[in-house]
Amino acid sequence: MATKKKQQEELAPEQEIQNALSKTEKFIEENTKTLIIALAAIVIIVGGVFGYKYLVSEPRAEKAAAAIFVAEQLFNQGEYQQALDGDGVNAGFLSIIADYASTPQGNIANHYAGVCYYKLGDYQNAISYLKKYSTTKGQPNIIINAQNAGLIGDAMVQSGDVQGAVAYFQTAVECGDNVLTTPYYLKKLGMAYESLGKLDEAKSAFERIYYEYPTSMEANEVLKFLGSIEATE
Repeated sequence: MATKKKQQEELAPEQEIQNALSKTEKFIEENTKTLIIALAAIVIIVGGVFGYKYLVSEPRAEKAAAAIFVAEQLFNQGEYQQALDGDGVNAGFLSIIADYASTPQGNIANHYAGVCYYKLGDYQNAISYLKKYSTTKGQPNIIINAQNAGLIGDAMVQSGDVQGAVAYFQTAVECGDNVLTTPYYLKKLGMAYESLGKLDEAKSAFERIYYEYPTSMEANEVLKFLGSIEATE
């Protein structure tokens, strides 16, 4: 009796496995069509992702890179209106934005367009295009990210909205800790605060330059700002 019970106990796990397999087989038999459709959908989705990347996304990025080259050359030559509109043969930043918005080149074209409008004195369009630029990751892009936010602040100051500019100067400061952009935009932030009569905030920004970035060009300049603030306290 004990032996029979022991045999039953030994067979129980195997029986459970067989039962589970039977249920699985039955489920597959009953749902074959549904499973095939689901599998096909997965294959289509995965294939679509890779297909889009290699057949659509990357070729578009290559075309955008070729298109933006001339616009960048015009920009570097100070031909800002031509850089925006194109030279009659090659596309300008505005066309590149319209045609290649989803590419990295389309994104950077927003920044370029904003700078062009700023240089041309059209501050509202400058703000509009600079705000369309999406910040990008990576060490080389820190400078552009900071410059983009800082230029929005500059355009707002030029438009008379110093209070609105403060947030963008602060963003420019926070884009990356480096001796090039951080003290530069801290100075702009301090000057904006000072013009708004917020002397404690201005003093804090200037002191941060002096103590945290003593080798920067701005470190020597802020002493006069600090002296001016202390004279009014």
